[in-house]
Amino acid sequence: MSETIVVKIGTSSLTHPERGTLALSTIATLVEVLTDLRQRENRVILVSSGAVGVGCARLGLTNRPRTIAQRQAVAAVGQGRLMRVYDDWFTQLQQPIAQVLLTRGDLEDRERYLNAYNTFQELLDLGAIPIVNENDTVATDELKFGDNDSLSALVASLVEASWLFLLTDVDRLYSADPRLVPDAQPIILVKDLDRLAEVETETKGSQWGTGG
Repeated sequence: MSETIVVKIGTSSLTHPERGTLALSTIATLVEVLTDLRQRENRVILVSSGAVGVGCARLGLTNRPRTIAQRQAVAAVGQGRLMRVYDDWFTQLQQPIAQVLLTRGDLEDRERYLNAYNTFQELLDLGAIPIVNENDTVATDELKFGDNDSLSALVASLVEASWLFLLTDVDRLYSADPRLVPDAQPIILVKDLDRLAEVETETKGSQWGTGG
């Protein structure tokens, strides 16, 4: 039975943390898995971070930009490079892809929400894998999703997905960053969303990502 599957991958998984350059072996494996899922008649959507990190590497920047204007400019550079890499790998497997850039406003306004829904449905019906990212080049702080974990959850809800998978460099959800807090406890099942909201992390997965 065909299912709709949303997969999200973060910047710290897509890039080498020291340099911010793309981890091509990771991307190759990801592309192969997603193509296999598609060939099994599943409808697949990829939510991909990495535009800012890749843009920084492309421009020779050693730190993530701090201002909105800088992040937007760097994201514009990185998004093109990121999609070029995805297109090269997916083309090798004859799997069509599509770029979809969203802001929070696209999912809060009813007309734009329905337009996004219809676009996703048409792309999936055509057999393409939509690659989704936040439209960093136009999003302001007020219109940002915050991170692509939130974006992927909203996209999964939009397309009524059967599954949402978050690919990360940490093996599960913890009460704190286990790399810094040795007694951090794994959270196996979330029963209280309000309690989960109280769990705070003060570090990011890498200097290039938001930390999810």
